[in-house]
Amino acid sequence: MNDKTQRHNARMQRMKTVVDKKIAEATEERGVVILLTGNGKGKSSSAFGMVARALGHGQKVGIIQFIKGRMKTGEQLFFNDHHHVDYHVMGDGFTWETQNRDKDVASAEKAWQVAAKMLQDETYDLLIFDEMTYLFKYDYLNINKVVHAIEQRPREQSVVITGRAAKAELKAVADTVSVIADEKHAFRDGVKARLGIEF
Repeated sequence: MNDKTQRHNARMQRMKTVVDKKIAEATEERGVVILLTGNGKGKSSSAFGMVARALGHGQKVGIIQFIKGRMKTGEQLFFNDHHHVDYHVMGDGFTWETQNRDKDVASAEKAWQVAAKMLQDETYDLLIFDEMTYLFKYDYLNINKVVHAIEQRPREQSVVITGRAAKAELKAVADTVSVIADEKHAFRDGVKARLGIEF
């Protein structure tokens, strides 16, 4: 065995010892809150990847899309009729398209009523609140009542929240926060949004 292989094996053994210790120490079993934020592409895509994962385990999933609404997304077309998914598209389109704050606030409140009921229903294993962060950015919803409802949800229920510009209150209630960076995007180079990639 050469020196490079020996060093690699020793490094991997040390890493295994550290990882095994962390796995042994992680004994708490409960649902988690995951916040996917940042300006980069992939927040909703990640959330819907978790939907597929949960369904693979036979879990029940609730999905609310708070902003999208003008066109059907690939996710909606795929998951909408699944017998373990309750799918709600509650928005009227992006805020710059609606141009109507009162209507946006009303849509947000209507969506929140559905979300609040899901957060009290222990039959849901996973809830996806897609693009929810914008409701707090534009002051459409009271963030404190939402955080309180998330904190009071059934112990085994997990919640994934997506959207840019997440407020500190959401970061505080989340168990996991991932900030997706934007280094480069085809749209800024004039490439049209693509079916199956952006929607």
